[in-house]
Amino acid sequence: MKMKRSLPVKVAIIDNSLFPEIYRPVVHWSKYLTVPWQAFRARERQWPSLNQDFTHFILTGSEATILEKELWVEEETELLRQLVDRGYPVLGSCWGHQLLAVALIGEQAVRRCEQPEIGWIEVKVTNPSSIIGASDNFYSFSIHFDEVCQVNDEFEVIATSPLCPIQAMAMKEKPVWGIQFHPEIEVDEAREFLQLLIENGIGETKYFERALTSSPQDSGQVKVIIHNFLKSTRREP
Repeated sequence: MKMKRSLPVKVAIIDNSLFPEIYRPVVHWSKYLTVPWQAFRARERQWPSLNQDFTHFILTGSEATILEKELWVEEETELLRQLVDRGYPVLGSCWGHQLLAVALIGEQAVRRCEQPEIGWIEVKVTNPSSIIGASDNFYSFSIHFDEVCQVNDEFEVIATSPLCPIQAMAMKEKPVWGIQFHPEIEVDEAREFLQLLIENGIGETKYFERALTSSPQDSGQVKVIIHNFLKSTRREP
């Protein structure tokens, strides 16, 4: 594999939200970007062209379940496979992390959680990596009802938590990472998000109400993740 970085860094954010007035992943991620970026609404079937000058791709979370796939999900799956085949750096967050598993490992790699993981959690680093760093553990916001449950030989698990054994994973030979937690959502934003979900009756609100009564802990790991992601380089076949 040869390394290539002939273009200035430019990020494509693939926005997988269903209700962007409630869940705003582009706002959450873009505030940490110091490089040019452009967002694309997946549900509206807006996709970045591989002929454009994007160098890095972020796949956001979603209120959708990965276990039910509409046409736009199938299209994003195919785009994702092309990105990985061409060696682009890709970061999948929450639903995006699960999409990586479906696209690159198989349908059997995801499942419904035995217990939803909602609120602020402790994430334990099990394998120091080029994306999360070498911290023993850190705290982050989390909200998910589905999870990645297995990897194949192309991936390694790099972080875990008591309720979610695969909190983060990395491809061994390509710059591709998946993270289940939401480091990009700050405490105040998380509280607002949970409250909006409750007010609009979206999802199982008892979990959101319980999370709002807990004490938030956020280690700010998103800065490490973004820094490491943006310095990663394309690996062409």
